[in-house]
Amino acid sequence: MNFLANENFPFPSISFIRNEGHFIFSISELSNGISDEQVIQKAIKENLIILTFDKDYGELIFKFGITNPPAVVFFRYKGNNPLFAGKILCDLTVKAGLKLEKNFTVIEENDIRQRQY
Repeated sequence: MNFLANENFPFPSISFIRNEGHFIFSISELSNGISDEQVIQKAIKENLIILTFDKDYGELIFKFGITNPPAVVFFRYKGNNPLFAGKILCDLTVKAGLKLEKNFTVIEENDIRQRQY
């Protein structure tokens, strides 16, 4: 899977995901400061799954009807170290029955919810 880490996504998690063999483009490395709408357009153009701690993506997609990106993984729970998000994501990519594409996935402390679009 190919990912697009929003600028609020921790760099240790980005490195962890890369070391696990996934492609991950980091907004903070190459396009710092672009708008959420521009992030979504980049995800659509390059078929990337957005990784974020920003709840605004749910509002943009479901409330304002912006064009849907391939998928969004919203980390509501930040964990207790900067590797948390990367480890959780890599575990999810191998978890049977969990499809990220065309879903808004919410990671909470003790739950994972998905809403298809």
